[in-house]
Amino acid sequence: MSKRKSISVSDNPKKRARPAAEEEEEEDVEDEDVDEEDPRQNGQAQGAGEVVSDAGIVESITLKNFMCHSLLGPFTFGSNVNFVVGNNGSGKSAVLTALIVALGGNAHATNRGLSLKGFVKEGESSADVSITLRNKGKDAYKPEVYGPAIIVDLRITREGLRTYKLRSKSGQLVSTKKEELLSILDNFNIQVNNPVSVLTQEMSKYFLHSKGEGDKYKFFMKATQLEQMREDFVYIKTTKHVTEDKVQQHGECLKDLKRKSVEKEDRYKNMASLDEMHTKLEDLQKQMAWALVIEMEKELEPMKEKLQSDRHSTEKYDEKVDEWKNKVEEAESKSRQIQEHLEEITQQVQELQPKCAELKAEAQRRNTLLKSSEVTVHRFKANLRDLEKDKVQLSSRINDLKLSINQTSGAESQARTERMKQIQAELENMSHQIATLGQQIDQYQHVCNRAREEQGKIGKEQEGLKRSMEANRRNLQTMESSRSNRLRRFGEHMPALLQAIHEAHRRGQLKHKPRGPLGYLISLKDPELALSVEVCLKGQLQAFTCDNHEDEKVLQGLMSKMFPTGRRPAIITSNFLPRVHDTRSRAVNHPEYPSVLQALEIEDPVVANCLIDQRGIESILLIKNRTDARRVMQGRNPPQHCNQAFSRDGDQIFNNRSYTAEQTRANYLSGDVEEEIRHLHREMENQEAQAIRFQQQMKKLDDDIKQNEGLLRRTQVEQRTTKATATKLQLELTDLQNMEEPQSEDLNPLEEDLQEIVTKISSKRAEYDEARAQTAESKASYEEAEQVYKQHKEQINTVAEEADPVKEELSKADQDVMKCRHHKKHYDEKRSAHLRNIQTLEANQESKEQELQTSVAKAAEICPERVEVRRTARSLDSEINRLKVKITTQQGQQGDREEVVRQYHEALENYKNMAQQMKYLNSFIKSLDSIMNQRLQAYAELRRFLSARCKYYFDSMLAQRGYTGSMAFDHKNETLSISVQPGQGNKADLSDMRSLSGGERSFSTVCFVLSLWAITEAPFRCLDEFDVYMDMVNRRISMDMMLKVAAGQRYRQFIFLTPQSMSSLPVTKIIRILRLKDPDRDNNTQRSQDEEQ
Repeated sequence: MSKRKSISVSDNPKKRARPAAEEEEEEDVEDEDVDEEDPRQNGQAQGAGEVVSDAGIVESITLKNFMCHSLLGPFTFGSNVNFVVGNNGSGKSAVLTALIVALGGNAHATNRGLSLKGFVKEGESSADVSITLRNKGKDAYKPEVYGPAIIVDLRITREGLRTYKLRSKSGQLVSTKKEELLSILDNFNIQVNNPVSVLTQEMSKYFLHSKGEGDKYKFFMKATQLEQMREDFVYIKTTKHVTEDKVQQHGECLKDLKRKSVEKEDRYKNMASLDEMHTKLEDLQKQMAWALVIEMEKELEPMKEKLQSDRHSTEKYDEKVDEWKNKVEEAESKSRQIQEHLEEITQQVQELQPKCAELKAEAQRRNTLLKSSEVTVHRFKANLRDLEKDKVQLSSRINDLKLSINQTSGAESQARTERMKQIQAELENMSHQIATLGQQIDQYQHVCNRAREEQGKIGKEQEGLKRSMEANRRNLQTMESSRSNRLRRFGEHMPALLQAIHEAHRRGQLKHKPRGPLGYLISLKDPELALSVEVCLKGQLQAFTCDNHEDEKVLQGLMSKMFPTGRRPAIITSNFLPRVHDTRSRAVNHPEYPSVLQALEIEDPVVANCLIDQRGIESILLIKNRTDARRVMQGRNPPQHCNQAFSRDGDQIFNNRSYTAEQTRANYLSGDVEEEIRHLHREMENQEAQAIRFQQQMKKLDDDIKQNEGLLRRTQVEQRTTKATATKLQLELTDLQNMEEPQSEDLNPLEEDLQEIVTKISSKRAEYDEARAQTAESKASYEEAEQVYKQHKEQINTVAEEADPVKEELSKADQDVMKCRHHKKHYDEKRSAHLRNIQTLEANQESKEQELQTSVAKAAEICPERVEVRRTARSLDSEINRLKVKITTQQGQQGDREEVVRQYHEALENYKNMAQQMKYLNSFIKSLDSIMNQRLQAYAELRRFLSARCKYYFDSMLAQRGYTGSMAFDHKNETLSISVQPGQGNKADLSDMRSLSGGERSFSTVCFVLSLWAITEAPFRCLDEFDVYMDMVNRRISMDMMLKVAAGQRYRQFIFLTPQSMSSLPVTKIIRILRLKDPDRDNNTQRSQDEEQ
């Protein structure tokens, strides 16, 4: 905020040369009893002679590319009264706006725009304003630099930047700083933001024509600079509060200085001798030397005892290592024996298999021969039975013929003979038909038996398929539930079990949290090896491992709750180690194929150590191709440290044998759950299709059985019917034969036939006996072959059954071997760690003994005789350090005594200086309070004085037209009420300005402005279109009043802007009229309208 001049009650400013009458006028106004003398008389008295205007008035102004004008001016103003007249759009307001902006005003004060860049003419890059201020008289600003005039050049760029150039009368550049311009304005008391100095139309509307009494009061305060004084008082009051805060802070500093002064005084008074402290320090150092020796000896003693104890403990570790080494050898020997036994069993089974197939084929061949022999015997037996029947019948016929040869005639005999031949022919056909039907019955029975056997086989396959489908259904449910939780692959209750383990560990029931299921804690690097790893680890995928037997019991209790029935996961108890076992000395390392340990990603070393100890995964290879696995494992040079391998299909290959896996898919380790689910769906669909095919086959077999049984029943019925018919015919034939009385000549053929039948019977009986003998032989041979086959088959089954417990025993033996190896390794590592600990103890003891010898030597140097010390070295060291600090402090004090004295006096002096400053500041605050009270009283008095003067001049101005009025100031509520009565009347009839006509209100406003002019100071005054709302009478009266005031104030400059022609003004030396040209309506119509708005 720039420094502004203010009016004082007691002092009269003497910067300007004023007429004596004016000074007398001001002195009269200052008196409380205001003189009612008309100031116009003084003004007329002063207008007798020419008066040269003082410094600060505007001599000329030039505008270029400013607002909508390319060039205006230069305009040369007179020293007293100047009228700038012109129509709207001619540039009057542009001149006033340029004056405000060039002399430091902001864009907002002009009410013509929000920023400076709006004043640059459209299409131009910058606008220029040049103002010349008079710099003469005793109030001139640096006349030796600027001369009789100061030229202010302003340039405004399109971006809104404002630059100043201050030149001398000769045009020489003096400065470009705005601070220099502010100093010039301060010196000349130019206030472009003060409405008394420059009153624009908008400012007039806001303050003067406003209906609010508060706005008029603000105008009065701003015009008389009382508002600036009030703001200065507020600033002084704020500064006073800041000073009081600093005084309070200095009070705290004063306390610190006093404390330091007391400390320095204590140091000054408390100087003592150091001899006693030096003697005590030497004694303490001697005690300290031997105290360190004694502490080292005490520390060395338990180290020796510990080392001796550990050396004795080494034998126990050796015994344990030897014990488990023997157990490992025994377990390996037992495993080798079981493995050899299993290989012998396998070899026996392989040797017996070909012979069993041969015996089965031989038994089937002999069974075929037996059935063929039985058919032959049956056929011979039927033929022999038929011949016997024929023989009996023929013999009976011959006898009957001999008896009745003479009883029948020839014709009847011939008819009977023909009937008998016919019956015999029918009987022969029926015999063949019965034999054929018998063969069909045998065939139908054989077909039904084969179909029933096939149904039995299919039924067994269906049962197996149902079990497989049920298992797949359970696996599918497990897989689908494992989508959100992979733990469910290892069992439905597994998540609940892990939650129970977590809660038990949180409650402190478990020393170490068990790990498991182990399959959940491992992952595959190659997903194709999932089946091989799963077959290798088997039940260990669902197993848990515990650190100790107490945790194992707790885990068993949790499992019994979660798995009340069925199989529970296995629990492996082994010490938890923080690092994975070092298996480099016994692990297989193949350049092409990984071991199980290498194929797995195991983050937890406890899980890795468990699988290494229990399954030996570091020595098992994973080879995807079965052929390659056989080549690697059963070749001449099998891999070192490798005892078995697994193929991608789960086949287990040893050095001399191999086993095919029954499992075809990985259930726990497969990475793609969705693929496994899709595979199970496909497999279940195939199984359902297979079940449907089995049902169709069973139905077809049922249909075949029903059909063959129906055919069998029909054939049997037909056979029985045929046999019954044959029996009837045979009876009829017999009756006919009995009724016939053949002639003697007919007996010869019958007897020949009988003889032939007897011969055939003898021949057929011989053949029948031979066939029976052959059948008996074939049956015996078949039974013998069948017995041999069954015995061989039973032998193979017995051998195979012996292999199952051997396999279990071998697996158990392998686990025992692994367990023994683990324990042996455990004790090997403990013994190695124990030996390393002994070596460390020995090294520490040796180092400690050397330190002890060094410490004894140093102690002897300090004190040759050993000193028995009861205090610890730590307490001695603490006392020595305190004593050294004290000695150093005292030595520093005694070493520079003058420094201690100097510091004491300096601290005391600082304390006194600060106390004196505090005293001065408190006195200053009190004086400031007193001065502020006086200034506030003077401010109130000045405000009252200026209010009274303003009232006086206002009444005087109104009286020139015969008006009466009053001004009521309410400084408490900050309001100004103006009442005016046109014409002569009673003061009681005064009315508010709002009830006046436009011309009367404008005249009253001019009187108010002129009264403010009379009580304020400024080198020039500008008034924009003051008469716009006046009629001719009020305009003339107002103009006369202003001209009289101007004539009475020759040392001030007046600039009036009006659209009136002012042709009625008198021609005098003090009045200058500047007429602006009318605007070019073709080019500037729009811009002129904007300016008017």
